[in-house]
Amino acid sequence: MMMNVKPRLNHERYIGILRQMTPEERLSKALELSEFGRALFVHGLRKRFPLLSAEEFNKKLRERLDKCHNRNY
Repeated sequence: MMMNVKPRLNHERYIGILRQMTPEERLSKALELSEFGRALFVHGLRKRFPLLSAEEFNKKLRERLDKCHNRNY
């Protein structure tokens, strides 16, 4: 059985690119990815509940986001 080495090479390349970035660039990229993830979450939720009013949707969004937060601190 032959293992696929491409994911490992992509990961190593990604790590190399991150190492070349300044701390400010890495922070900016982390914030960008976080916002992108949130936007995808909102888009998926809106697609799942297209008939909710803006008020109902925002309530649903807050409920779903509350379930995501770590409550250990």
